[in-house]
Amino acid sequence: MADQPVNQNSSDEIDLGQLFQMIGRGFQKFFNFIGSIFKGIFHVIILFLLFVQRNFIIITAAVVIGGIGGFVLDKVLPEKYVSKMVVEPNFNSVQQLYNNIAFYNDLAKAQDSVALATALNITEHEAATIKEIFTDSYSDENQKIKLFDEFIRGLDTTTVKAIDYENYLNNFNSMDARFHQISMISTDNRVAKKAQPAIINSISVNEYFKLQKKINDENLDLQDTIYRKQLEELDSLQSLYRTVLVKEADKPMQGTSINMAESGQSRSRELALIQEKDILKEKLVELNEERANKSTIVNVISDFPTRGVEQKGILNSYKFKLPLVLLALVFGVLALLEVNKYLKAYKKE
Repeated sequence: MADQPVNQNSSDEIDLGQLFQMIGRGFQKFFNFIGSIFKGIFHVIILFLLFVQRNFIIITAAVVIGGIGGFVLDKVLPEKYVSKMVVEPNFNSVQQLYNNIAFYNDLAKAQDSVALATALNITEHEAATIKEIFTDSYSDENQKIKLFDEFIRGLDTTTVKAIDYENYLNNFNSMDARFHQISMISTDNRVAKKAQPAIINSISVNEYFKLQKKINDENLDLQDTIYRKQLEELDSLQSLYRTVLVKEADKPMQGTSINMAESGQSRSRELALIQEKDILKEKLVELNEERANKSTIVNVISDFPTRGVEQKGILNSYKFKLPLVLLALVFGVLALLEVNKYLKAYKKE
């Protein structure tokens, strides 16, 4: 019986020792795994450097030839010009805008100058100069905050609690932006301005959007009539209160305290009327602003310039693009040759 505590302590020491050994082996395996990853990365880098070393002359020749060829192309090929226009689509017409621009771009990529000339109402020669046309959202942080504020105004209290600004931004896409930028790249610096009316009219002639605008105009006119009618009624009521005050002032000074109380109530009512009139005037101002913003199906915030600007920058030059293309092609061919050598060697083994 006296030996039992000693045996129990020994057993505990053995268990703890085994536990520490297991932990040590776990850490060792983990560090070995990390080390193997770094060794593998280092091995791949060395293989890549050896590959470059073996084919250094070919790779260098590809870069030099690409650079010379790119320089010649930059001198021989016509200059490209960029023209940009900022628009504000109304009545949920932004999807139609993107679809139309994508259609024009497909025609330009396919070099279908006949169809593109018909779509943009320009000559075939002018259509042939268009290389690319695309659109993207044009919004900053302030505009996103305003859009978020407008978004939550239309939600009930329970839903608003479940949505915050971060969630809204995570689900924000280019279609949600208020402004959108249309860009056209062409070898003719005047063609974008000529194509602008057709781009806008392609959306404005849509019967669905025309109906939406018609209904919106009618609703704005109706709301304007209601506000002005309410202002007239408030003016009449205010005039009545003033008449009452004048008559009360002409009465003999009997029951002074009662007259003062009634006079005070009349004045407070008149002040309330003035506040109501101010609110209605603010609503009329907002109504006029909305009428101005929704006067067309697509608002042109910034037109295409009369002349496009020359597309500059090293990234847009063939001196940069062609060497990269040749380099990628050379690497691909050399890599296939290396794989072929490996397969032949593997087959012999």
